[in-house]
Amino acid sequence: MSILLKNGSVLVGETFQNVDVLIENDTIAAIGADLSCEGEIIDCTGKTVLPGLVDLHVHLREPGFTYKETVQSGTAAAAAGGYTTVCPMPNLNPVPDSLPHLQLQLEAIDRDACIRVLPFGAITVGEKGQALSDIPRLAPHCVGFSDDGKGVQAGAMMREAMTLVKAAGSFISAHCEDESLLEGGSIHKGEYAALHSMRGISSASEYVPIQRDIELAAETGVQYHVCHISARESIEAVRRGKARGVNVTCEVTPHHIALTDMDITENDGRFKMNPPLRSAEDRQAIWAGLQDGTIDCIATDHAPHSAEEKGRGLEGSAFGTVGSETAFAVCYTHLVKTGVLTLQQLARLMSSAPAAIIGRRAEIAVGEAADIAVFTLDEKFTVDPSNFVSKGKSSPFTGMELWGVTELTVCAGNIVYRRK
Repeated sequence: MSILLKNGSVLVGETFQNVDVLIENDTIAAIGADLSCEGEIIDCTGKTVLPGLVDLHVHLREPGFTYKETVQSGTAAAAAGGYTTVCPMPNLNPVPDSLPHLQLQLEAIDRDACIRVLPFGAITVGEKGQALSDIPRLAPHCVGFSDDGKGVQAGAMMREAMTLVKAAGSFISAHCEDESLLEGGSIHKGEYAALHSMRGISSASEYVPIQRDIELAAETGVQYHVCHISARESIEAVRRGKARGVNVTCEVTPHHIALTDMDITENDGRFKMNPPLRSAEDRQAIWAGLQDGTIDCIATDHAPHSAEEKGRGLEGSAFGTVGSETAFAVCYTHLVKTGVLTLQQLARLMSSAPAAIIGRRAEIAVGEAADIAVFTLDEKFTVDPSNFVSKGKSSPFTGMELWGVTELTVCAGNIVYRRK
């Protein structure tokens, strides 16, 4: 099967070039001017051609919670956002804490995924923090280990996990949350909570376990990654860890990049996520962390729920928001259009940088996998969740005008999304 992408502005290395890209089967066969093809020719004039996006943090909800999302719907939604690789978290039923449990998830992936899906195994049995999962046997079949949705509360348990994960040649992606510091909150313990007399979630509940884990990572030598970083103290802890030579990386989400707690409107569950939207000062620290390299990549934390679960207001709704289909446009609008980052920097943060964390590559070069996303950057749209491919429709960006429309996504040489 051959596909020729003609006349696009193609990111080759660190520069954009007006060239054609020839795909043969699952590989990029040639890059250059005036290429020809016996297969399908797609005119990309006026469009931007990037490496397929890589998401280190999604929730596909299968097995166990298919009323929220499935492998089929979740990967189709990711493809609609330009993603060609996603890494789903293990808060499933059953939790992938053993090979038999993981096998159920792998069967669904093999059957229904339209893009590359690399699942995380659980750090602890049932994500309960009481006993370690079967890390040595799971490691060859998982991209890494996480208890996302829950923090590992005991330092001794995390140290033991890090030791086993290090020996298995894998890495830990940690949801950092000290449950003793949550104070029963639903949103950030900041200005909005004070104005509305609501209990808040402190930044300390995030940065205290990050500080602990960085020390443990320094001790054990494990590759350690921080999920959905949101607080300025957390970012500074990672910055200090990197300066010491600790093998630590971190990710940030589009909603923490674009929004603050003061963007919450009314008592609306679509603004409830974990970690919560934090202060303008925290958002400024996120932008600075992206600029100086402290924050390594952008991940969606796409977390779909049913309409009923998200319709109970800020205090009663489930934590989580969808993001696969809006992530690139949110980041392009709020980072590139505003001059915080260049388009090249954004592309790296959403493709090659997350790929490198999991030991993979994401670039447009001859001989590389034909994983490519095509966008129209100078077109804007209004976010309307009724048009989402995902089963989840709860988005804090509903009604927001964004720039950057996904035109085409190619994964392993197959067209997995094409704009209608």
